[in-house]
Amino acid sequence: MSNRLANEDSPYLQQHKDNPVDWWPWCDEAFERAETENKAIFISIGYSSCHWCHVMEEKVFEDKECAQILNESFICIKVDREERPDIDKYYQEVHMLLNRRAGGWPTSIFCTPQNKPFFAGTYIPPESNAGSIEGMGFKELTRLIATKIKEMDPKLFENADEIEGFLNHKDHPKEATVLKEDFYKNLLLQAKNNYDTRNGGFSDKPKFPHSSTLTALMVIDRLYNDASAKAMTTNTLEHMIKGGIYDLVDGGFCRYSVDEKWLVPHFEKMLYDNALLCGVYTEAYLTYEDEKYLHTAKEVADFWYNFMSEDDLFYSASDADSDGKEGTYFVYTYDEVYTVLTQNGYENAKEMCQEMSVTHHGNFEGKNIIRFEDEIPEWFNDIKPLLQKIRQKRSYPFIDKKVQTSWSGMMINSLFKLGAIDRKYKEKAIKTLNKLLDTLFIDGKLYHTTLIHKKPKVEAFLEDYAFLSQALLSAFKYTQNEVYLIHAQRFVNKALEEFYDKGVWNFSSGEFAVKAEITDTTYTSSVSIMINALITLGTLLEDEKYRHFAFKTMEYNSYELGRRPIYYPYMLTQALRYVKGDRIIKTNEQNINNYAYALAKIKYPFVEFKKSEDDDFMICGDKSCFANTQDLHQINKLIEQSL
Repeated sequence: MSNRLANEDSPYLQQHKDNPVDWWPWCDEAFERAETENKAIFISIGYSSCHWCHVMEEKVFEDKECAQILNESFICIKVDREERPDIDKYYQEVHMLLNRRAGGWPTSIFCTPQNKPFFAGTYIPPESNAGSIEGMGFKELTRLIATKIKEMDPKLFENADEIEGFLNHKDHPKEATVLKEDFYKNLLLQAKNNYDTRNGGFSDKPKFPHSSTLTALMVIDRLYNDASAKAMTTNTLEHMIKGGIYDLVDGGFCRYSVDEKWLVPHFEKMLYDNALLCGVYTEAYLTYEDEKYLHTAKEVADFWYNFMSEDDLFYSASDADSDGKEGTYFVYTYDEVYTVLTQNGYENAKEMCQEMSVTHHGNFEGKNIIRFEDEIPEWFNDIKPLLQKIRQKRSYPFIDKKVQTSWSGMMINSLFKLGAIDRKYKEKAIKTLNKLLDTLFIDGKLYHTTLIHKKPKVEAFLEDYAFLSQALLSAFKYTQNEVYLIHAQRFVNKALEEFYDKGVWNFSSGEFAVKAEITDTTYTSSVSIMINALITLGTLLEDEKYRHFAFKTMEYNSYELGRRPIYYPYMLTQALRYVKGDRIIKTNEQNINNYAYALAKIKYPFVEFKKSEDDDFMICGDKSCFANTQDLHQINKLIEQSL
């Protein structure tokens, strides 16, 4: 018999509707019931494509003994972190406070009947001494908590009150510092300290893409011709697409790699990773003119359109697991690859398997992830359809068909940049942006998420305003359609009204007024994206108030930004932009369209376009225009002379 989650739209909550646990969705009634019945509250937060969320469901939430303990002594609440990122951010802060380290998913939170948290973990196995970081299995832990709540253990309730006090206390920076161009030197130094010289990337393992760091390094290289920034960027980008975290067969990046070589991923594919990396590889092509970067950017965009979209809208994620096991859709046995090659007339099938890292013993649980240690040979394009055909006989991983404003905005922004190189992506970006606005901006109100063909319910957060505004400003840049500029201004104004207060941004308002992160963690900080939108609006509208709000935000965070820019790489790029100033290319609309690729390749990273009646290219700063030319190739030189 299904529990209450059967009535929810969220695909993640739907996955748990048949658990024997008596789940509640997040609602007032659940918290009222906990207090009335004097039961502890168990809050479990995850998302539909999360591998360890599935493991916890199988080992704990499907276990009858675990479910019995929970049902007798707890009010159990399930939360989809993608549907309610405000709730998730609050409890990630709880986890950090209680454990002195970042959390993750699944997130497991235990609260008093008055909803004051006192214990936080991630995956907790059913039995004790089974490798749990917390040291206690789920059954033992829940029995202990149930007893302490029943006995009204004074220490537990005192701890919960103390934790609530810490959570309600808001720290402010002790001092501000002048925004300096030299901040970039600290970022370079800190990036080098984290950098893996052999495999690329900025950690040992697990290994995440760090898109914002790569973007910042490219900006530094373009501004200062820095060889180390270039080497760290290109080496990382090349290692990431050898196969593993990058799916060479269908395209698209997985969430992260569990090893240092980018070989073995958790196989879920998230829209935000692919959106940001599509932009990074596009920018790398424009900067370094390496065709494999453009090829990767196009493959990522094509994967999302071919596998992860419907009616011009993007799905949010696909799962790591299929048929109850991780990676089964993605990996191959030696025999099936060798057989398909020989059946199609390849006489050197053995050598081809070797080049693709396909062996009898495998590189992932006895099977094989397709990977090339050296350059990908041209023949791989011919056999890729054969490998795809093998996959077509398998169950495709579960797809979460939520449409999210923020993540969609990220991909649209990257598609406009890619569209400057290949016009078809610009056309796709326009269609998707217009459909997104039709779907999630209703009667003057912006929403965060909805399922395709359903009415949205959850109102927008700061990240939705930020990433959508960025996408709209890119749309204006490459189309010069002023409707997009008007929309962007409207959303930025609304965000300032709802989330901004003297340099500080909240992620949400209302029930959970959570402070917005300024660090680039899972993806780029929405605060930094909002700074980008503010500076762009200030430049295009020649309105100093937008630059003022951008400056006040950076000033508020300047002390940490100067000391530890590696945590704020995108904000660092905006600080450099603010200090050095934008350049505006003014010319007629036909030139902006016809020369989109050449204009996108301008070396200076902070350039906007504005249509005029001129046939020439007029180059302007914040306050005045200082040069004009008929020769596109002179623009780089003229900008450089102005700096």
